[in-house]
Amino acid sequence: MFMSIYTAFSAPFITLHVAIPCIFHSRQQTQTLEPKTLESYGLDPSVLQFVGLTGYTRLSKGLAGVLFIGYAASLLFPWIIEYVALIPAKTIPFVWNVITAGYIELSIFGLIVNILGLLFSAKLLEPIWTSREFLKFIIFVNSFTLVGVYITAITCYYITRREKFLYTRLSGFHGVLSGFMVGAKQTTPDQEILALGSFNMRAEWLPSLLVFMSVIISFVTPEALSYLPFVIFGTYGGWLYLRYLLRNTETDLNGDPKDEFSFSTFFPGFIRPAVDFIASIFHKLLCGKRSIPWRVDGDHVSDSISMLGFDTTESSRRDIP
Repeated sequence: MFMSIYTAFSAPFITLHVAIPCIFHSRQQTQTLEPKTLESYGLDPSVLQFVGLTGYTRLSKGLAGVLFIGYAASLLFPWIIEYVALIPAKTIPFVWNVITAGYIELSIFGLIVNILGLLFSAKLLEPIWTSREFLKFIIFVNSFTLVGVYITAITCYYITRREKFLYTRLSGFHGVLSGFMVGAKQTTPDQEILALGSFNMRAEWLPSLLVFMSVIISFVTPEALSYLPFVIFGTYGGWLYLRYLLRNTETDLNGDPKDEFSFSTFFPGFIRPAVDFIASIFHKLLCGKRSIPWRVDGDHVSDSISMLGFDTTESSRRDIP
């Protein structure tokens, strides 16, 4: 029963892992092994290159090793889970849980999905973002996700008084995988991919589809409810980092202020005006009139970008003399 639930929940991740190499194929060259080495094992180099089994980055392989070590440690030393997994009742004083829990996977199926997602995402996004920014993205999204999950668990306990919210072991890399989907939305939003093996959709809808499916599955199978905060906070944390913190090597400035990457673009078109209106209220309450400059392509500059980035409809552009 558990495996069927996990399989259903993980379908969007698996779809991304298969589809995302096609999305970014034109953005980078794939490193291949020597044909002689592959042929000696009876493998066709062109086939391996086509399915994306070569050219993984050193950083991604190192991080995959961290995930494997975390899984192996949980098997060999089960008692260590009490100290590295996120157990809300024990997070204080074990505050490092909000960092370590993201790299601990307790099932072999989850480990495989996480490693494959990490390797493919790094192969496709790291050359665009740089290794430094890719690592910072993972650290930020992982920490942001786990802090959000912790706050959610504590809030649910005070509302329901159910102790299961305090003592459930929470861990996994799926929050960061959700953030990688936001990366696909940012870099190639217009690319059409085959989603869930049945219909075509644009890459910009990958994060929204994942969140929507996670909510639906949580209602159908309450056992999957513990994954929902990871997906929601991972998606939002990924957007926050890319929107404001990602260092742009071309402009030497931070963030992505494009209207096409505003928060409302995660919602269907008929809802976006309402989302923009609500977001503008939060912007005025939290940021007032503060703004940051942004340079785009050396030809235009945004007069103001909301510090939260929600109210993009008020931003304007003017020519540089």
